[in-house]
Amino acid sequence: MTASKDLPPDTTPYYYLKIFLKSQLCTKAQLPPKNTTLIDKVAIVTGANTGLGLESSRQLLSYNLSLLIIAVRSVAKGEIAAATLRKEYPIATIEVWNLDMSSYDSIRAFVRRTETQLSRLDIVILNAGLQNMQFGVVPSTGHEETIQVNYLSTVLLSILLLPVLKNKSTVGTPGRLSIVSSGTALFARFPHRKFSLLLPSYDDPKNFDLIEQYSASKLLGHMFMWKLADYVSADDVVVNLVDPGFTKGTQLQRDVSGVVSLAMSLAKVITARTVRDGASTYVDATVVKGKESHGCFVMDWQIRP
Repeated sequence: MTASKDLPPDTTPYYYLKIFLKSQLCTKAQLPPKNTTLIDKVAIVTGANTGLGLESSRQLLSYNLSLLIIAVRSVAKGEIAAATLRKEYPIATIEVWNLDMSSYDSIRAFVRRTETQLSRLDIVILNAGLQNMQFGVVPSTGHEETIQVNYLSTVLLSILLLPVLKNKSTVGTPGRLSIVSSGTALFARFPHRKFSLLLPSYDDPKNFDLIEQYSASKLLGHMFMWKLADYVSADDVVVNLVDPGFTKGTQLQRDVSGVVSLAMSLAKVITARTVRDGASTYVDATVVKGKESHGCFVMDWQIRP
């Protein structure tokens, strides 16, 4: 199968609208084969107390996942989600670990915990992300929050978890690392490319744009994945990006308000996927897709440019 970077871009007029409508209205969810099993496997899902993270955790457990790590900023909220899942899947072990994606110290502590407390690790889904309505800076880093969480912290966590996945996945089977992306990366105008110092330009409130900041945070993730795949062997860890599509019932736009919130709510009624269908893309990217997806962008259950 052809890799994402080998596929030509779509240059037809209004291609972004065509892609969005086809994705949301004309694409049917693809579920794993009925004989799929995750017995004895261990998975980490970040931001798994609500929405897509919670539902993807539920779906992994439905395939007999042995141990699920719910990685969340609020352990109390994570325990509420875990309690629900434990009732549904009493045989599985479900743990809640603290992970604050705005803190480098928290990320490093989380990875150290995987190194010392897990005997194996097979699947990691980096789902935690946000879309801020207003400009805000993470005090400990000085970076704008959307870029910090969606890009910088996600990159750090990915890099630190790679050796853990390589060393602790099933012998003969590569670990799986999927970073949740977005189709908006394909539509980013990327005006910040004009700046000689790219990342610092996102930390200036004068340059902030709600839509562009989020799209850019995902586009930067694509650039990272493109290079990462050159340094990581698919025989050790399969790394890819996955787009769940525009989905109902998530907390991604929790800080969005006013006219933008109203417009998004209306769009969700008309075009949005269910959480179940959106979360199934995560399972597809980590359980169904194999080495052919290494370094690729998986959208609508297919490898895309």
